[in-house]
Amino acid sequence: MRNLEKVYGEGETTVNALQNINFSVKRGEFMLIVGSSGSGKTTLLNMIGLLDRPTSGHVIIDGVDTSTLNDNQLSAFRNSKLGFIFQFSNLLPDLTVLENVILPRKIQGTVEGAEEEAKSLLKTVGLESQFNKFANKISGGQAQRVAITRSLINKPAIVLADEPTGSLDSISAETTVQLLKSLNRKLNQTFIIVTHERPQFGEVDKIITVKDGRIIEGELEANLV
Repeated sequence: MRNLEKVYGEGETTVNALQNINFSVKRGEFMLIVGSSGSGKTTLLNMIGLLDRPTSGHVIIDGVDTSTLNDNQLSAFRNSKLGFIFQFSNLLPDLTVLENVILPRKIQGTVEGAEEEAKSLLKTVGLESQFNKFANKISGGQAQRVAITRSLINKPAIVLADEPTGSLDSISAETTVQLLKSLNRKLNQTFIIVTHERPQFGEVDKIITVKDGRIIEGELEANLV
């Protein structure tokens, strides 16, 4: 992130949602973005995830300055480079667990080998017995594990998670945190996570704290995972 700014509205209704944001994330790091409600952390995640464009500044991913991409290029880049996990699993209830995981590959148009890869990932997260169950027939904790698996199916450079434990009970939340950290180590996968539950995540590589759209402390706890 280089000199990132995001402004909403005009004149008296102007809101400076992000101001002078600068930081970097190394491949394979596990990073938290923390802050109170309204601090700008979700807006920041949306900038990293290319779901919204900054007013000024640059989001550079794998050496590509995404500000140079048009909308179609941006969409293709997002689909290939980024995986998303949300507070709610957002699974399609009329698809099976396996079909939900494969879906991003269908959207990308790269279905060859997708079923085998999806099954392998589902086994990694302990859901080998759930392949053919419909998404509305599994527990909340299981659904979040499916959502995590779905975020990995395209082998993204970065996995972005917005309050991934926010809708879970404490036991499921702890299981989800340990799963994310295990996948981070096993796959050397970069994770950037927005959370209100800082203590839940224990030791991580990096923490960025956002307040009133600014980073007030960052790059802490390096290399502690």
